[in-house]
Amino acid sequence: MNIVGILVGIAFFIIIGVFHPIVIKTEYYLGKRAWPVFLGAGILACVCSLLLFNLVASAILAAVGFTCFWSIKELFEQEERVLKGWFPMNPKRKEYYQEMANRQKSKAREKEEQSRMPGIEYEG
Repeated sequence: MNIVGILVGIAFFIIIGVFHPIVIKTEYYLGKRAWPVFLGAGILACVCSLLLFNLVASAILAAVGFTCFWSIKELFEQEERVLKGWFPMNPKRKEYYQEMANRQKSKAREKEEQSRMPGIEYEG
């Protein structure tokens, strides 16, 4: 019986669980502009995983690296969740969120205007 796979799976589960609040707190305090930190950490972790001889440690470090890469995507999506009101916004960054909400509204209006065909009357 080989328990190594189960141990690596547990480590992956813990890594993902640890990164979830890291992404939330990073967006709250720094916003999505912190994404290069996750990129650098991910590259560093993946390069280090290539240099390790221990297969388990290498796999776990690679999981940390790819979780950092995934966190970049989640950081941008977290901002969307904040704008939808699903997560609290940082009051110190309120102006930033208002600007982002205004941009989203203007993009939605532009998209709606582009979808209308010329020469056709629309109600509303």
